[in-house]
Amino acid sequence: MLNKSLPLWLAIALTGCAVGPDYTRPAVEMPNAWQAGAPAPAADIKVAPDWWKSFNDPVLDQLVDEALAYNRNLAQAAARVEEARAQAGIARANLAPQLSANAGYQRGRTSAESASGALVSDARTANGVLSWELDLWGKLRRANEAALANLAASEYTRDATRLSIAAAVAQTYFQLRSFDAQLDITRRTLVSREESLRINKRRFEGGVTSELTYRQAEAEAASARAAVPSLEQAVTQSENALAILLGRSPRALVDSKVARGNALEALQVPVNIPSGLPSELLMRRPDLQAAEQQLKAANARIGVARAAYFPSIGLTGLLGSQSTALDTLFTGPTRTWSFVGNLAMPIFDWGKTGAGVDAASAQQKQALAAYELAIQSAFGETLDALSFTRTSRDRQAALFTQLQALQESLRLARLRYDNGYSSYLEVLDSERGSYQAELQLVSARQDQLQASVNLYKALGGGWSAPTQH
Repeated sequence: MLNKSLPLWLAIALTGCAVGPDYTRPAVEMPNAWQAGAPAPAADIKVAPDWWKSFNDPVLDQLVDEALAYNRNLAQAAARVEEARAQAGIARANLAPQLSANAGYQRGRTSAESASGALVSDARTANGVLSWELDLWGKLRRANEAALANLAASEYTRDATRLSIAAAVAQTYFQLRSFDAQLDITRRTLVSREESLRINKRRFEGGVTSELTYRQAEAEAASARAAVPSLEQAVTQSENALAILLGRSPRALVDSKVARGNALEALQVPVNIPSGLPSELLMRRPDLQAAEQQLKAANARIGVARAAYFPSIGLTGLLGSQSTALDTLFTGPTRTWSFVGNLAMPIFDWGKTGAGVDAASAQQKQALAAYELAIQSAFGETLDALSFTRTSRDRQAALFTQLQALQESLRLARLRYDNGYSSYLEVLDSERGSYQAELQLVSARQDQLQASVNLYKALGGGWSAPTQH
C-alpha cells in the first residue's frame, strides 16, 4: 500500500501551488533620459567597475585597491554574504527529505514485586530515519525564495559598500591633495610676505616708509604664518582618515605615511557625461538592486505566513534493528520498520496565524516604501551630481580668469608702489586677493574632481559611451 501511494504523494508535493503573491516589479514613472536628445541604447552603456582609473593617477589606483582588500566595513559586508549564503543553503535543504541515524543501548531491571519477578534486560537499537515534510502549499518554496532574495540583497549590499568605499577613498585623496596644494601656496605666500616684511622694516628703520606700512607688512606675514599650522593639521587629519579607509593597523597609522601621486592640477578630470543616458543605467545601482531583492524576500514571506492556514503533512519512515545482544543486532529476525504520516492543522489559535500574515504584509509594505524611496533618492543624487559637475566646471573657469587678472594687478601694484605712485595698501589688497583666488581655485579644482566621483557613484559605478561604428 505504501509503495503505491508514495508516487501520488510525491506528485502532489511537486505540483502543489505556492500560496501567497508572486513577485512583480512595482511600476515606477521613469524619465526616458537625463538630457535632451535621443537616448543612447541601454545595451551600449557599460558600468565601469574600475572607474577611479579614469583620473589617471597610479597612486590613487593603489590606494583604492588597498582599501578594497583591507577595509573593515567591506569585510563585514562580505561576511554577511557568507551568512546569507549559509541561510539559503538551510532553506534549500528543507525542501528535500532528511535522513538521520541513531543508535542506543538500554539496560534495566523490573521490580521483584511484579508478576514476572525481578528481571534484568538489555536492549540495543540501531535505526535509520527518513523524514520529509510535503510542501503542498509552497511554504518551504516561499522560504527558499526569500532566502535566495536575501542572499542576492546581501551581495548587492556588498557591491554598494565597495562602491562607497572606493568613492570615499578617491574623495579623501582629492581632499588631501587639495590641502597639500593650499599648504604649498600658503608657505610660498609666507616666504613672499616675510621678504616684504624684511624690506619694509629696513625702509622704516631708514626713514623711507612709515611705521604704518611696516606694521601692515608685519600683520600680513603673521596672518600667513598662522595659516600654515591650520593647513598642516588639515593635511594630517586627511591622511589619518584615508589610512582608516585603507584598513591600516594602528601601528601603520602611526608609522606609515600616505603616498602622493599627481598634483591636484595634474589629475585628469573624466570627460563629460554623454547626452541621453537612459534611466535603465541608474537602475543598475547596487543599492537599488539590494532594495528590490529585500522587497522580493518580504513578498515571499507573505506566502510562508499564509501557508500556516493549511495542513502540514510530514512523512517519517524508520528502518532499523533491535536486539538484546550486540552480535545479533543486524540479523534478520531483529529487523524493525515503521512508517508514520502526520497531519497538523490549526483549528483555533486566537488569531495568531492571521496576525502573522498581517505582520508579513506590513513588512512587505515597508520594503516597498523603502524601495520606492531608494529610487527617489538615487534620482535626486544623480540630478545633484549632474548639476554639481556642470557648475563646478564653470566656477573653476571663472576663478582661473580671476586669478590671472589679480596676479597682473599685483604685479602692477608693486610697480606703482616701488616707483612711489601709490601706497602700500594697494599692494596689500592685491596680495590678499591673489592669495585668496589661488586658494579658491584649488578648492574649485577639488570640487570638480569630487563632482566626478559623485556622478560615478550616483550612476552605480560609472559609464562609458557607446562604441562608435
